[in-house]
Amino acid sequence: MSLRYRQMGPADVRKCVSLIAAHPVIGPRYGKAIGDLSQAWLRLLDYEAKSTVVFEELQDGRVRIFGVGVSVFVNEDFIREVKTPPLFWIGPELARRIARGNSPLLPGRALRDANTRGGLNLLTWEGCICPEDASRPETYNKMILAFMEEHRGFLWKEVIGAQAHSAEALRSMLKSGGALFDPVQSRWVDSSEQDPQEIVAKPHLIGLDRHIALTRPGSWVGGLFDYEPPRCGFSRGEQRLLISALGGETDEQLARALGISRNAIKKAWHSIYDRIARCLPELVHGESRLDASMSERGKEKKHRLLGYLREHAEELRPVSRKLLQQDAARKAVRRRPQAAV
Repeated sequence: MSLRYRQMGPADVRKCVSLIAAHPVIGPRYGKAIGDLSQAWLRLLDYEAKSTVVFEELQDGRVRIFGVGVSVFVNEDFIREVKTPPLFWIGPELARRIARGNSPLLPGRALRDANTRGGLNLLTWEGCICPEDASRPETYNKMILAFMEEHRGFLWKEVIGAQAHSAEALRSMLKSGGALFDPVQSRWVDSSEQDPQEIVAKPHLIGLDRHIALTRPGSWVGGLFDYEPPRCGFSRGEQRLLISALGGETDEQLARALGISRNAIKKAWHSIYDRIARCLPELVHGESRLDASMSERGKEKKHRLLGYLREHAEELRPVSRKLLQQDAARKAVRRRPQAAV
């Protein structure tokens, strides 16, 4: 038996929607909006401002999808709506809006700009596991791992988790560092006098913003707000290549997966290593290009680069290279007087 997660594809949407519809708590929240969910998630796959994960179990040579996790990066207007009384079930509302072409998700340029300056707002659309699998410790651990891997390295402004489907799930989210949103006071609070069962029975919000996260060091949710600006500013094409390379694919496999030629892969690596030589010379020890013959030295350089990227997810997240350059120029100007003293 083995559990794993991967990105959702079009062929997975029908099964994932059936998991939502069959869930005894989450399904009824959708009502008629469950009919919009397939179309909404198919459209969602074309957006950059999302994370869509499918959880699978491999047993006796068979693969069974037992869970789905979907989150989206939304604009400020929708965040204000979400936090304005009366609160509502977020999943059904997103399904209706996206299916009808009224998406609150950030477009590509706005996503890159916000992730470079100001910060992003994350909404967890759903985190749904088959009830018979929910009590397994390995399932919970896999979900936490997937959430962290998918969302670390971004410049977060506010994170709102999935609306809890049980009192136990609510308690777990609060223990992990989340807070409840009080719509009357319009702020995040540590606790509520209400019974947890009463809270989850109606629309509610669990999450935190950057200000609160910085006051809660050590929690895994708060850890999402740990952020360093990227040093390299890779292009989106270079990021796609590097993300695939982290999976261990050869150049031939990368070419097939990305739909480009081996020669294009070679040129992309040259561009990446030229950039690394400028921004992170300690990784290449003065050598600007990856040896096309993949000598032992070339393999070691690639190993060091991929090791760095595993620890620095911000290098693989969407950013505005223009804004990064402007910020770097401002920092250089501020340093000049100090150097002259």
